[in-house]
Amino acid sequence: VGDTPPASVVTLGGAVPNPFNPRTVITFSVPAAQDARLDIYSLDGRLVRRLLDGQVSAGAHDVVWDGRDDAGREAASGVYFHRLSSGGVVKSGKMILAR
Repeated sequence: VGDTPPASVVTLGGAVPNPFNPRTVITFSVPAAQDARLDIYSLDGRLVRRLLDGQVSAGAHDVVWDGRDDAGREAASGVYFHRLSSGGVVKSGKMILAR
């Protein structure tokens, strides 16, 4: 009692807060230890930032995006997509950066 078992499937929560400035937290859960990749894409499909690429443990995870690209520059205001790939599953969500 009290312990919540890991999800039986890969789940992707939303970005909180959304809209955000200057940072947001993206939540996801995996059923077992496995590789996971979490990327941020612009509305035109350009990769803006790779937040995670590697092994994660079973259960829930929180990843912070600080509104910056891979080079450390502030991303422009606008709509972005977060995309999680893990265990052969791909899930995505939308978020808004309001500078």
